Amino acid sequence: MTKIPAPRPLGRRAFFRAAAVAAAPLALPARVLGRAGHPGPNEQIGAAIIGLGDRGRAHIRGLHRDVRIVAVCDVDRSMAEAAAHEVAQAYGDAGTPSVQDYRRLLDMASVEAVFIAAPEHWHAKMSIDALRAGRDVFCEKALALTVEEGRAICRTVEATGRVFQAGTQQRSDANFRFACELALNGHLGRLQRVCVGVPGGRALGVLSPAPVPPTLEYDLWLGPAPFRPYREGLCRFNWYFISDYCAGWIQSWGVHHMDIALWGAPALASGRVHVAGWAVFPDEGDADTSISWNVTFRKDDASELLFCSDNLAPHDHGVRFEGDRGWVHVIRGGIRADPPDLLRTRLRPADVRLRVSKDHQTNFLECVRRHRPAAVTAPAEACQRATAATLVADIATRLRRPLTWDWDAERFVEPDANRLLGRAPRSPWHL
Repeated sequence: MTKIPAPRPLGRRAFFRAAAVAAAPLALPARVLGRAGHPGPNEQIGAAIIGLGDRGRAHIRGLHRDVRIVAVCDVDRSMAEAAAHEVAQAYGDAGTPSVQDYRRLLDMASVEAVFIAAPEHWHAKMSIDALRAGRDVFCEKALALTVEEGRAICRTVEATGRVFQAGTQQRSDANFRFACELALNGHLGRLQRVCVGVPGGRALGVLSPAPVPPTLEYDLWLGPAPFRPYREGLCRFNWYFISDYCAGWIQSWGVHHMDIALWGAPALASGRVHVAGWAVFPDEGDADTSISWNVTFRKDDASELLFCSDNLAPHDHGVRFEGDRGWVHVIRGGIRADPPDLLRTRLRPADVRLRVSKDHQTNFLECVRRHRPAAVTAPAEACQRATAATLVADIATRLRRPLTWDWDAERFVEPDANRLLGRAPRSPWHL
C-alpha cells in the first residue's frame, strides 16, 4: 500500500460524542398517541429507534424525555434487549418492545416517528418503507448508499408529504450557519474557493471468517447488500470501510462538511461541474474504500470546491470559504476568519438568513408536532446534494479520470460513469 502521512486522529468516542444531540426537556403530557398520524403541538410523539449502536443509543439518551420511545430495533437481539431495558429504566415502567425486524415497528400503531441509525446500505429501504407507512423519519447521514437510492428517498418524501430530517446536525450549530451566511451574502467578496477537509479512511486487513453470533440475524443485517459469509467484527464499525455497506469516510464523514460547503456555496451544486482527483485505496484486506483523497470540483466561472482527506487538505480539517476580500474557516467547536473583524459582521436586513435551529432533534420533533415538512433544518434534498457530491468524488477517483457532473440531471456527461450511480439490491429487498 502506498505510504502516506497519517490523518490527524479523531477518536471514535469523540466523533460520536460530538455528533450526539442532548435534547432539553420539554413540558409535555406523559401519554402516547395510539395511532399513526399528525400529533398535535402539545402531544407527545411515539418514537422508535432502528439500529442500536453508538448513534442509536445516543438518540435514546437524547430523546427519552421529549418523546415516548415505544419500541427499539436491532438485528442483534442482545443489543435490542439491552436498549429496551435502558428505555424501561428511564421511564420506570415494565418494559419497551424490542424487535429484530424493523418492519414489525411499522405495524405498531403507537409508532409515529422513526429514527434510523442503521448502516448506509439500509437507509433507502428503511426510510422509504417508513415514509410509505405514514411515519415521519429522522435518518442518519449519509442519505443513502448511492445517488439513485438518495433520489428515491427524495421522491418518496415529496410524494408522501411526511417530515424527513437528515442527520447532518452541523446545520444546527451557530458557527456553521454564520460561516455560510458570510459566504452567501458577499461578506467575503466574490467567492472563489471552498476547501473541505475530513478524516481519511483506513485499511482493515483480512477479517477472519467466524460463526454468526447466536443473537445476530445476519441475513437481515445484510439486507439489500450482496451475500458474503460472516466475518469477525464486520457488524461493529468495520462495515464503514467496505463498499457493500458504505462508500467509506469519503462519504460517511465527508457528507457532514460537504453539506456545509454547499449550504454556503449553493452555486457549486448547480449546472455542470468538472471533477478530477485521485485517491489511495488499500492494496489488500477486506476494506475497499479510500484511505486518502484529493478531488477538485471546478465550475466554468473558475470557482472551485476542493475536497480532501485531512492529511491532504491545504487548510486542515473543516470547511473554509475563500473570497477575494477574506476567508472564514469553521470546524466543530471553532470558527476563525481573516480579517478577524469578519466574525463581528452584522447581517444586513436584505441578507439571506438561513434557518435557525439550536438543536437538531428538537427541530425535527417540532416539525412533526406541527406537521411542517418544509421547516426542517436538514431536508432530504440538501442531504442528497451533499451525499451525491461525496459519491461523485469517489467515482472520479475509482475511474481515475476527469468527469463532468450535471447537477440538474444527476448524471455524468460520460455515459459509462453512470453505471456507478446505483446498485441492484439483493432480493427481496427492492425499493
